[in-house]
Formats: sequence, C-alpha cells, structure tokens
Amino acid sequence: MNASQNGQDGRVPHVGPDPRGEPEFHPYHHPAAGWGAAKSVSRFLVRERALVDGPRAIMRMNHENTGFDCPGCAWPDDTKGLHLDICENGIKHVTWEMTGKRVGREFFAAHSVTELSGWSDYDLEDQGRLTEPMAYDPESDHYVPVSWREAFELAGRTLRELDDPGQASFYTSGRLGNEATFLYQLLARELGTNNLPDCSNMCHEASGRALTASLGTGKGTADLKDWETTDALFVLGVNAASNAPRMLTALAEAYHRGAQIVHINPLVEAAATRTIVPHDFTDMAVLKSTRTSTLNLQPRIGGDMALLRGMAKAILEQSGTDPKALDQEFIDRHTAYFDKYRAVCEATPWDAIELQSGVSRDGILKAARVYRDADRSIISWCLGVSQHEHGVDTVREIVNLLLLRGNLGREGAGPSPVRGHSNVQGNRTCGIDHRPDEKFLDRLAEVCGIDPPREHGMDTVATIRAMHRGDVKVFVGMGGNFALAAPDTPYTYAALRNCDLTVQVSTKLNRSHLVHGRRALILPCLGRTEKDHQRGGVQSTSVEDSMSMVHLSVGMKRPASKHLLSEPAVIAGIARAALPDSATPWEWYIEDYDRIRDTMARVLDGFEDCNRRVRLPLGFRIKQPARELVFLTPSGLAEFSAAPLPDVIPEPGTLALGTMRSHDQWNTTIYSDNDRYRGIKNLRTLVFMNEDDMRERGISEFTPVEIVSTAKDGSHRSLDGYLAIPYDIPRGCAAGYMPEMNVLCAIGDYSVQSDQPLMKHVKVTIEPSGHGT
Repeated sequence: MNASQNGQDGRVPHVGPDPRGEPEFHPYHHPAAGWGAAKSVSRFLVRERALVDGPRAIMRMNHENTGFDCPGCAWPDDTKGLHLDICENGIKHVTWEMTGKRVGREFFAAHSVTELSGWSDYDLEDQGRLTEPMAYDPESDHYVPVSWREAFELAGRTLRELDDPGQASFYTSGRLGNEATFLYQLLARELGTNNLPDCSNMCHEASGRALTASLGTGKGTADLKDWETTDALFVLGVNAASNAPRMLTALAEAYHRGAQIVHINPLVEAAATRTIVPHDFTDMAVLKSTRTSTLNLQPRIGGDMALLRGMAKAILEQSGTDPKALDQEFIDRHTAYFDKYRAVCEATPWDAIELQSGVSRDGILKAARVYRDADRSIISWCLGVSQHEHGVDTVREIVNLLLLRGNLGREGAGPSPVRGHSNVQGNRTCGIDHRPDEKFLDRLAEVCGIDPPREHGMDTVATIRAMHRGDVKVFVGMGGNFALAAPDTPYTYAALRNCDLTVQVSTKLNRSHLVHGRRALILPCLGRTEKDHQRGGVQSTSVEDSMSMVHLSVGMKRPASKHLLSEPAVIAGIARAALPDSATPWEWYIEDYDRIRDTMARVLDGFEDCNRRVRLPLGFRIKQPARELVFLTPSGLAEFSAAPLPDVIPEPGTLALGTMRSHDQWNTTIYSDNDRYRGIKNLRTLVFMNEDDMRERGISEFTPVEIVSTAKDGSHRSLDGYLAIPYDIPRGCAAGYMPEMNVLCAIGDYSVQSDQPLMKHVKVTIEPSGHGT
C-alpha cells in the first residue's frame, strides 16, 4: 500500500495508530454526541492517563476571561453562562496537549530522523510534548539540543544574510493568539516581506474574497444571537458533529423553537440527523434525541452553486405573482447589479440546474419554499463550499440569495461561514495576510515606525512552488503541521527539503520536523492550556471566534517544561536576532501583553480600547460594517454577482473526489483509526463510493482499489491498496481522508479565483488494485 511507505519518498506514511483489529464498517444510525461522545471521551481520558487533568480542563475550557479557549474549532462560546460549553473533540484536543509524555534530548539521541520518518504520524505525536529547542545535525542525522540563544542566532543570522527578504516565508496555523499574530506579521514586514501564508489559504480564502467583493467585509455578519432567533438555517458543506460539534447545541435549540434546518452536503452526516446534547442531563438520562434537520439535500461534489442558483430562480419566478417573494425595497436601496443577476437566473435553464447540482427540481423547490416562508434566514457554510475552483462564485451566490429577501443587517439573518480553527479569523484580522491593504500598511508604518513593503507576498501554494524552485530559502512555521496539511505531498516534501533553513514552532513532534531543510530548528512553545509567566505576571492572550467575538484565554496548567517559551516570546527572540538594530521594543512587549494590545488598538480597525473591552463579560465583537448596511465596495452597495454556472460533471469513467477529516481527527492530528459517525473502525486508508459506481467497476465492499488523479496539466498521482466502502453519496462522487489523500491534489490544481488547492474536487479514476497489470 503506497500510503504506508516510508516518508522519505514524499508519500504519507500510515497516519493513525497501528490497527487493533480487522477493518469494520457498520452504517451509523444513532444520534450525534450523547452517550457515544461521553464514552469516547472517557476511553480517551483513560488511554491518555488524564483522569485528573482532563476533568479540570473541562471545567475551565471556554469560560470567559477566567479560563482558556479551546484550541480546537472556532465556534463561538455560549452567551448565556453555560458551564459545560465543550465537546468531544475539544476535550480530546486539550487532553492531547496536556499529556504527561515528554520528548526531550534523550529521545532525539535514541532516534535518527531517518528512523522517525518511517513512524506513523500518530506515533510521532503520541510521544508527547517537546521540551527544549533542538537543531538538526546532518552528520549524525539526529536533532541535538541547543540553547534558545543559539537557536535565535541561527534563525536571525540566516534571515539577515538573505539576498532579499522575499526569500523568507512566514506561515501560521490558526492556533496562534492575536498578540503573537500581530508580532509575527510585524517581524515579517519589518524584515521587508509580505510572505505571510496561512491555513486560510487552504481553507476559507474563497469565503473572504467573496464576502469582500459582495459586501466589503471578509467576514460573516451573523452572530450566535442571530442563530438563536432565525427562522431558517441553511447549512452547506459542513460536518458539524466532527468539525464544529458545539454547533449541535444551536441546531437542537433551533429545532425545538420551530426553525427550519436545511442541510446541503453530498454526505448526510450524523449532525444532519439527530443529536443528544451532552450537557442536557435530562435528555441524556432518558436517551431523548432531537432532530437537527428538517430537510437534507445531497448535491454532487461542486454542485452547491447550481442548487443555490435554482433556489434563487424559484424565488424570482414566484415574485411574478407574489410581491412578497422579494424584498424589493431592500434591493432598491442597498444593492447594485440586481438586473444583471435576474437576467442570468432567467437565462439558466432548469435542466442545467438539475444536471449540475445533482438534485431534482422538486428538491430544490422544497429548499426554496423554506427560504421563501422564513422571515429571517441564515446561510452557513464550510470547506465543502470553498475548496473548489469556483468557490468564490459559490459564496457570492450565497450572498445573492440572501440579498433577494433582505437577509442582511437585521437580527436572525445573514451569511455565517464556519471557520475551522480556533483563531484563524483572528490571524487575518491581526495582519496575517499576504495581500494587505494600503490603509492597514499606512497605520502600521505610522504607529510602529517601520516602512512595510507594499508589494503583495506569497500565499501557501506560491510559497511551496517558490521553495521548490529555490527562490524561498527560509521557511518559518508557526504552529500546525505544514508538510502534511499542504497539497501534493511529494512536491511539498521536496520543496521543504530544498530550503536552507526550516524553523518549526510547535508543541508536539510531527511530520514537519522530519521533512526539513538543510538546517532545521524545532522551537517548543507553550500550549493554550498552560500558564504564561512573564515579568509582568501571568499573561492572557486574546482570540477571535468564527463570529468576530474577541475574548481572553488564560492557561491553567504548569508548563510541560521549564525551557518552553510563549509564542510571542519565540517571535520576539527571532525578531531581535534578525533585526538587531530594530527600534521595535520586542523585549518590552513580552514583559506585558497589554502593551502589545495597546499597539494593536492603534493599528487595527475594531480593536480600539481593546484592553478594556476584552476584559468585559464575553469580550467584545469587532464591528462588521455590512451588518450596519455599510458596504465598503466600489459602488458603496451590496453587489450582486452574475457568474455563469460551472460545469462540474465528471468526465465519463472519472469521479469527483473530496478529501475530509474523520471524526477521531483534528486537522492532521489523528486520535484513532476510527470514524464513529461514518461507521468505520480500524481503518483510514479507504475511499467512500456510491454503490452503483462500485458495481460498474466490479468493486465490492473492502475491495482494494487504486485511485489515480489527473491534474490540470495532465500529470497523474496515485494511491493503491485503499479499501472501497459503499456509502450514501451521489453517483460520480467519492470521498476519503486527508492528509493521506493530499497526495492526489497536484500543486498546480488550485482555484484561479481564490488560489486555494482543490482539495474537495480532485478528478480521479478508481479501479480494483492490479486492474491494469
């Protein structure tokens, strides 16, 4: 099986733990969360020996201003004082961080990089927390301990000696707090580059660009109170039970008050059926489940835009006889280009809509009827919408549909993207953007006394390609596991290995430490759960959730090692070494993070007076101009778009494959080889297929298959020996797990609209293994 080969060849080794039994598949028919989640958490706490720290963390996680923010998803914290605002995957994520296992100099002395490259990614992370800075020694092929001073000097000297600052790239994942984020972008820009790729480039870049084009803001306008009062929820391309489990509470509450809930996804996930909310003790006691949907529609992969266009077409057709179908007053006062949009809807035939969406006209009309009958509607979406060639057009179509009935600027209505990582939205707010606007750069120059570069920098895909060419020589990874998260795994591996220096700021050992440059540093940092002691006392950091609420996070636990530094301190150390003559008070900032926030308040729109406001109950919400019907667009109005429908029909003999996470997984971190909500046990190297597609290819359940992708440039990539699983998924579609399947997504297969890798729409053929030999 190619996916289990040694990682030196660029393929992904087996990611999960060694299977403890034969692969099993039993269709899941139970409510999401409930006792299944409770049992899973209990087993996990026992396995990780966290029966004391785990419950302590549960009682502190997501408690406003007194606890720490869950380092998992970005779903907003409860606004009504809920004491158990937690979920199964959040508890696992925190427990994984709080492990008592340690990875110190003795471990690295005993294991070479070549040996570790053959370990599974589960086994790498399962070794525990990193404890001290390490540098790669090419002569011995081992990481060896270095002092923080030596590590900073190596990083700083390498950055200073670059011929051009653009030869460095500074990546960040969504776990970085706002204060560290601000310092990180300040370091890069004072050095002289806007090369600030981040995980948004692979996830929600399309959403930000679409919302900016339509509304003048890159964020959603709806908040949790809107979810609590809306009449209809439309949830597209979201697997809430695994990726934003606390959303289940909002869905259950919406159903109880009579709201309509429409899920639109190629797979009917557990979150789109029923749930038992764990903190509802009565329901738990009597095993009472609540429905989380009133309608499920299954478009083909990439068919969301056609389905949305069909809903809009239906509303426009109804407006001929029903004057209340459209909010004409809102359209006339607050929007532009409506006539062009009406014309493109009228010109799009129903048979094309049905063909491209994969949903019948009757099904689309049912969704349109829900939307027409609701006074207030929210449309929410995640990566199932954004990771496509036409992701920007699809999100703009979401906005089009909302504008038709004035679902903007009022309670219970609006666009609501679901960000997947705890502070990824805060990263962008606080300056992690390879395409910064002039207004931000002007304020940064004025307040911080630097001359920031004006030329746009490189995003994730551009950085990988530049490393591969040798144009980027230093890669700094602030959190995350870049080597596994990125597309085209062999290409990405080769790119990283072509660097002069790679620097990874991390809490646990992962693949990115083994796929490194000619020189490499591992710099261990504090986790979100740990106390951050600085000269000014124990520090707090701020984070922004998916709905623009900014609040404080304060660690509760003694650091895993006395040698760990906070993320802001690591950044400041690199900055001082790279910029020895800098007038920026790096050390002064680290003594007290309030000083960082005071500077942020002068630079960032929406952060005014943030040191006071962030300490208010629930923190503060960054103002969204579009929420107030202020549109920072060229026209000064909300702008309809009129894009043609894309052709998403697979060519004969091919399938559209989407990559996704399993339930027992968080990003590239794997907790087990099980996927409870999809009925999978002891298996990750699989592909979900429609039964008719399987039968047509002579494939049965658990048949080993070869998956071959064809890139835009005609090149091929393959995985062999994966097991086929029959699943309720539309014909012509298939699905499987990232990061293993990232191998199939070519580096050149990215959207021209968003520059995002096409992780949710890979063109593949699937045949029984050995079929072509």
